[in-house]
Amino acid sequence: MKKYLLALLALIGLSNLAWATDDWPTQKLIRVIAVFPPGGSVDQVARILAPALQTQLKQSVIVENIGGASGVIGTAALAKAAPDGYTFAVVFDTHGVNPSLKDKMPYDTKKDLVTVSMIGTAPMVLSASKASGITSFKQLVDQSKAKKPNSYGSIGTGSLGHLAMAMLAKEAKFEWTHVPYRGGGPLMQDALAGHVPLAVGSLFLEKPHIESGGVIPLVVTTKKRSPDLPNVPTISESGYPNFDAPAWWAVIATAKTPDAIVNKMHEAVAAVLKKPEVANKLKSQGIEIVGLGPKPAQEFVNKQIDIWGKFVKENSIKEDAN
Repeated sequence: MKKYLLALLALIGLSNLAWATDDWPTQKLIRVIAVFPPGGSVDQVARILAPALQTQLKQSVIVENIGGASGVIGTAALAKAAPDGYTFAVVFDTHGVNPSLKDKMPYDTKKDLVTVSMIGTAPMVLSASKASGITSFKQLVDQSKAKKPNSYGSIGTGSLGHLAMAMLAKEAKFEWTHVPYRGGGPLMQDALAGHVPLAVGSLFLEKPHIESGGVIPLVVTTKKRSPDLPNVPTISESGYPNFDAPAWWAVIATAKTPDAIVNKMHEAVAAVLKKPEVANKLKSQGIEIVGLGPKPAQEFVNKQIDIWGKFVKENSIKEDAN
């Protein structure tokens, strides 16, 4: 009798799940959590996607900013949400670094979450302040090979910019000191004022200051040159082959979200990424649209977690370190 009841309950559960999947997304509005505060790139990406997804899915889509702890607080809110396909999140590349950098994460990134779509990537830019006297990456490399010490600022310890430059410095045996800042605003203020000779940040962060002539772009961290900075070389082409450290943005869901809903959501995201009004807005932020589906997107995220996790562990990088 007990086995019969358990089987019946399981059957009812499967029936309800199938019904919910078939009925998605007609039951209620869709919440998209932007895991950083208003004004940053994650917020911008979420708010570019939301109205287009609302039209595509014929359902209300709202953006809710839940920032803090480099995206962990907002991602934790997603992990606790019902796996019914009505809560998603937009995350940044910190999603791939946090598992190795932060102690006592409230979720397991690989087990509790699933990547729905890889929205796009963008280069990190290493720039020089005018006061530094550095005008090219070759000049910087020559100075560094001559054992001249230098320092670079990033938006914080464990940020992708920090880790990418630390990896380059270690590989090339450069004597570079990391100067962590509390976000992009303070970093660029000091770079413009000449208080820090080098700054590494996303193209989204640095582009306005490059265009105004406030800082000098030296190199980008992606394998390919950026269409926004076609005359700025890559690290890979500058003597360090295969170096590739892109910033990236993705849509994620809870791992228990039905595959059918994950696939439908990806199809909707892929469709809106092809719309000129969406594509042009993302490109204006320096983002190159990728549009990967769940499987390749998850493989990309897992690879990022493994690459940076290994580097963080081997170099004993701690979140509160300088």
